Amino acid sequence: MVFSSNIFLFVFLPAFLGVYCLSPARWRNAWIVVGSYAFYAWWRLDFLALFVLVTVVNYAVGRRIHAAHVDQAPRRARNWMLAGVIADLSVLGYFKYANFGVDSFNLMLTSAGVAPFHLADVVLPIGISFYTFQAVSYVIDVYRRDTPPADNPIDFAAFIALFPQLIAGPVLRYKDLAPQLRHRPLSGDLFGEGVARFMQGFIKKVLIADSVAPLADAGFALQDPSMADAWLTTLAYTVQLYFDFSGYTDMAIGLGLMMGFRFIENFRQPYVAQSITEFWRRWHISLSTWLKDYLYISLGGNRRGAGPGRGWPTSRFPAPTLGIDPALRDVGLGGLSSRVAGRRWTHLCRPVRAGPDRTLAGLCRRHQPIQPGAAGSWRGGTGDRWCG
Repeated sequence: MVFSSNIFLFVFLPAFLGVYCLSPARWRNAWIVVGSYAFYAWWRLDFLALFVLVTVVNYAVGRRIHAAHVDQAPRRARNWMLAGVIADLSVLGYFKYANFGVDSFNLMLTSAGVAPFHLADVVLPIGISFYTFQAVSYVIDVYRRDTPPADNPIDFAAFIALFPQLIAGPVLRYKDLAPQLRHRPLSGDLFGEGVARFMQGFIKKVLIADSVAPLADAGFALQDPSMADAWLTTLAYTVQLYFDFSGYTDMAIGLGLMMGFRFIENFRQPYVAQSITEFWRRWHISLSTWLKDYLYISLGGNRRGAGPGRGWPTSRFPAPTLGIDPALRDVGLGGLSSRVAGRRWTHLCRPVRAGPDRTLAGLCRRHQPIQPGAAGSWRGGTGDRWCG
């Protein structure tokens, strides 16, 4: 069930919002869980069990981490955190890359003259990247004491299952959403704002992305495209990718507003960016910042980043390895996000390209003179675009 389908627009959404708005505030989170599970089960009922299992396990792990903190047992808390993160990423890795791994291994066996083995195709559960990332961030935040554990399992289940962002994000964090789960206003103005935002995303998705998609598909199907065909296909796919992805995100934010939630923005006109660095700060913002906070910083990166006139972000990493920041972001954008088919070698190799891109940009900035500007600003950023 997608947001632009008739069954969603004319059956599911009116029924869900009608019951939601008429329900007492204390029952709304429970109705979110029921509605979100129904939304998820519409695709595959059997994968709902996996969804519930991930929710139960991470809720329990969060409680165990908190208990270890109370008992002043940091080693036990760390072990529980690692167990939760490993379990979450193992589930994601299996469903995301089992087929890819078997196909790659069979290719090596075949080239060596050995008969390949067969594995039943593993179906990728819808939204698994998003709810796995949210579960991982919850476990880590509880371990870091950035948020208390969820006291109410229904509230936590609503956080994991919240259907508006399940398909295309934005990636939410419990510490940001917890106050809204406890209390959120419903008003006509907020609902109207949500409807307008939903329609904005609907227009992006249906009128623009879906209209351009046949042109992009036809271009990719050409066996011997001309230069004009290649450029036209590239431009068509560029338009399709952005308006499809950002359109779904706008619809998710709009649905959240109708329910009283305010989600973070996920796109800020990335195609008007004037540098590589600025582009990644505007594209899929929630996932990019997630990867920075839970991978880059955890692996030794510094929260402060690059200062004026510095080519390298402040980090415990040696300078030549600083490509890990953009690399990790690109892994998430190209390989882990469920909106991008990241189960090919071309997607797994994207960090090899992204890291040097951002590193070269940093070097260019490092060797450019600082130009005078407003207080606290630095105008040497054109080094991201070219070196010269």
